[in-house]
Amino acid sequence: MDDDHVIAPEQATHTFRLAEEAAPECIEFLRDLVTIPSPSRGERLACERVMREMEKLGYRDVHLDEMGNVLGRFGSGPRVLAIDAHIDTVGISNPTLWKYDPFRGVVSGGILFGRGASDQKGGLAAVVHGVALAARIGIPDNFTVWVTASVNGEDCVSLAWQYLVNETDLRPEVVVVSMPSHLGVCTGQRGRMEIEITTRGVSTHGSQPDRGTNAIYLMNPIVDALADLHTRLQVDHPTLGRGSIAVTEFVSRSPSLTAIPDECRVHIDRRLTIGETPDEALAEVRALDAVGAVDAEVRLLDYDKPSWRGFAYPTDKVFPAWETPVKSPAVDAAVSTARQVLGREPRMHRSKFSSSGCATAGLFGIPTVGFGPADELHSHTVNDQIPLAQLQPSMAFYAMFPEVYQASSPEAE
Repeated sequence: MDDDHVIAPEQATHTFRLAEEAAPECIEFLRDLVTIPSPSRGERLACERVMREMEKLGYRDVHLDEMGNVLGRFGSGPRVLAIDAHIDTVGISNPTLWKYDPFRGVVSGGILFGRGASDQKGGLAAVVHGVALAARIGIPDNFTVWVTASVNGEDCVSLAWQYLVNETDLRPEVVVVSMPSHLGVCTGQRGRMEIEITTRGVSTHGSQPDRGTNAIYLMNPIVDALADLHTRLQVDHPTLGRGSIAVTEFVSRSPSLTAIPDECRVHIDRRLTIGETPDEALAEVRALDAVGAVDAEVRLLDYDKPSWRGFAYPTDKVFPAWETPVKSPAVDAAVSTARQVLGREPRMHRSKFSSSGCATAGLFGIPTVGFGPADELHSHTVNDQIPLAQLQPSMAFYAMFPEVYQASSPEAE
């Protein structure tokens, strides 16, 4: 690592000390966020809480955009960095399976439990406080650092950043996503698309099933064929691995529960690796013998639901895979910063998920890296959690990244 990409030891020590001092306040902020349910399209109270924290910490230009994303900045230079965390979470299917109430923010054994603790409220808390520390130690004069608490991330991954890049003046040269990387540096992720398959039968009275055609029975061979297709996906990227196929919803329609269903639909979560295209993925499904045998309809889904502010931004549910080259200023700065923060070589994180990077890097080609607290193994699970000890190094990372990036960027001279 070039010495020019390292913050002076005394400045790094000062940053660590500031992060240590800020940790209790950051934890309290995180606990507040966890206690506020914020499902996609229901983030208002959590967004208001983020705005209050930003204003308290001295952020400039704190505001909500038309969609409902929260933005705040430090600095006013022409070079723009953005650090993002989505504020919404998935829901709770069965609270009785949780060890602690998912909306209390219980701390036990140095771990905070609660919905969204790992994905991405822990990262958001660390970002909001970490970038405030960056302002205290000194953001380079030619930089502006925006923090974005984005919405609709679970409902429609990266929709917020499609809107931000297409419809606002925000044009960062690098984006850092505070994904739950367990303090590893992520340089890419698989993309995803959502597909729906529909079979149609003929309804009849449930007491006389042979007189009709059961749409569920028509669908069963298709589900088996999809499971088989998952095992036969050919493209295997050296970093991101293979794509995947999962049936995530199975719905039928009938006149009543005493009637044979005349329609059945399945929802498919198709993860795309680099080297696969959405058109190819759709074609693979349409080419299944089981699909053709019953003339099932296969279609790509779109998204047009309004945000919590009532703003709709329609898009196809296709979110490309992305990878930022290891030999790039963004990755160099992330690795250098993490190495100095952790006191060791950082792990290169291979994320199984998708994130805002599917828009920033996948759609718009903006160099993007991921770094954050918590382990994605706990995301979307019962007993969602975050080790509180990871907040301090995360805050230090976000505080130091702008200066290290300036040194590693070819425009820094």
